[in-house]
Amino acid sequence: AGGRCAGGADDEDVALTIKISSAGKGPTDIVDGRHYAAPAALPLKRFEPFTCKLCLVDVEAKEEATTLQQCGCEFCTECMKAYVDFEITEGAYEISCPDAQCPAQGIMTLPEIANLTTTNLMKKHHRYRLNKEIEMDKTRTWCPRAGCETVCLVGVGPHSDATPSTSTGGGSGGTHTATFTDSQGAQQSLCAVQCPSCKDEFCSACKKAWHPNMTCEENSRRLVADGQDDIGIPFDNDLIKCCPMCAVPIEKDEGCAQMMCKRCKHVFCWYCLASLDDDFLLRHYDRGPCKNKLGHSRASVVWHRAQVIGIFAGFGILLLVASPLLLLAAPCIICCKCRSCSGARIDEGDAELDEATALQSL
Repeated sequence: AGGRCAGGADDEDVALTIKISSAGKGPTDIVDGRHYAAPAALPLKRFEPFTCKLCLVDVEAKEEATTLQQCGCEFCTECMKAYVDFEITEGAYEISCPDAQCPAQGIMTLPEIANLTTTNLMKKHHRYRLNKEIEMDKTRTWCPRAGCETVCLVGVGPHSDATPSTSTGGGSGGTHTATFTDSQGAQQSLCAVQCPSCKDEFCSACKKAWHPNMTCEENSRRLVADGQDDIGIPFDNDLIKCCPMCAVPIEKDEGCAQMMCKRCKHVFCWYCLASLDDDFLLRHYDRGPCKNKLGHSRASVVWHRAQVIGIFAGFGILLLVASPLLLLAAPCIICCKCRSCSGARIDEGDAELDEATALQSL
């Protein structure tokens, strides 16, 4: 079976397709014309002045304070606005309580987020939530064509019926599923997904053009051998490339050549896609085809390397200084443990002796 699109996803549709779970069928809050599930309200308490844990400034008025509904933590409103804006800009799916020592680890609700940020950032947050929801849903996927922001359903196609046909090992003739055995001997089931908006048909696994007669790995090698873009989409290679780890498209509009994927946190070179995860000193840009292409001045690179070396040297000196202290303290620690163990054994022996004496007296 192929796949059929669920419809376009503009900003308004994105906001309306978010599923917001709640504990029960309670009341709803309306923020910016949208309905949100209202969380269980905390018991009302008298406001008392407090010190904000973020800026360490005393908050004297209730109007200047923000209390999180899930955990009850209190912060000044200005700090919470800056915190929420930063989290949304960084692409956070859920915004948690900014207190790292919060025992409840509360999550901010959508009405709370909407009251602390602008409309544009709230739309961006809705988009991030929808992207995460679709990423975790195996029955939905985005159309990979550039400019086609459409959510497609996997498993429902234009040629599907009650008994969809299945081909094994490269069948053809209008079938929209294929089962292969990959290089590791595992079965791989591929499904064609057709987007009714742009009418493109792509593979549900690799998001490339549908390849019914070969596996995703074979199709990727074929595209590279033919000189085509590896993702099968006519992207501008100077502006958009795919992460070599998770294959998500990344657009570079400015900055240096050291890139970090927001999805998988993989660090790589923009020009040759080589991994930079272990290249703390950025030696990759001292030789080879990417020499002097980092995009920073020589002085900034030297300063970065000096900082990295200083951090490692600091840890080394700390370990060197602490080693003699650990050696001196080790006998004391061992003696304390031995005394505690021997004391426990003596207590057990005394208890057994008392029990035996009691039995003899009976």
